[in-house]
Amino acid sequence: MTVGFVGLGRMGGHMCRHLIAGHDVVVFDVSADAVRTCVEAGATSVASVADVARAADVLFTSLPMPADVETVALGPGGIRAGARPGTVYFDLSTSSPAVSRRVGAALEDAGITMLDAPVSGGPSGAEAGTLGVMVGGPRDAFDAHLPLLETFAGTVVHVGDLGSGLVAKLVNNLIALASVAAACEGLMLGAAAGIDLRRLDAAIRASTGDSLAYRFLADRAFSGDYTPAFTMDLAYKDIHLALELADELGVPAPIGGDVHDLMRMAKGLGLGDADPTAVMRVYETTLQRSISELAGSPDEAAEQAAAS
Repeated sequence: MTVGFVGLGRMGGHMCRHLIAGHDVVVFDVSADAVRTCVEAGATSVASVADVARAADVLFTSLPMPADVETVALGPGGIRAGARPGTVYFDLSTSSPAVSRRVGAALEDAGITMLDAPVSGGPSGAEAGTLGVMVGGPRDAFDAHLPLLETFAGTVVHVGDLGSGLVAKLVNNLIALASVAAACEGLMLGAAAGIDLRRLDAAIRASTGDSLAYRFLADRAFSGDYTPAFTMDLAYKDIHLALELADELGVPAPIGGDVHDLMRMAKGLGLGDADPTAVMRVYETTLQRSISELAGSPDEAAEQAAAS
């Protein structure tokens, strides 16, 4: 089969290159550099989204925002304009469940089957081929194309009908980002109390406060390096979508609202392009304390521990 891929950015480019290893892949992206990288790996470049859809039996998109998904799928020169009836379309973006269902219904009228398949694991997981994929859509289409998803995934879960994958992804990101915010608050509380932060960190990692989110935040905060694996702007979008879903369903989301506001403050500090763990900067700016300076280097911490 011929596989089409639209959106070759920080996540999409890696996923596309895994697919290239075993399939004929046709690609499009607005970035010439992103296209060139995939072409050098063996893909074929075409001039538009519609050209990708026209050539592909199965189509993938990896896009930043819900509006991008709707435009690429339904806009002039998009998927609906080019795809043949019988085409199967997986959207890997983190989008809105409502948008996904609306797009899916419009594509179904043209004979195109859509599944939402948001991914988790960041660029490093995409590069390693170990992403988690949460899929919503027809089970028969999922089963038939599972090997394609497994080229870039470590775990693939069929969650339910179209839109269900996105619900799972938004819930996951709400939990993860709330955990990051709680870790910021806890470490700053420890710093204000004057406790040795490296020893506090060791205690947490051996206790019930430990988590992947905690460790990622602590490692970034202690180093002071917030180079993005994922950006604050995109994480803020995800929290916003989770709160929209909560509003739609009438579910109280006070914790999500607090995280949303914390990230909005971080964006106000100019941290939109930083890693989401840079929400620590909000606490550091407010309290005029630097976690990285207070924690010192690992070598310094080891020397202090040996001396005591």
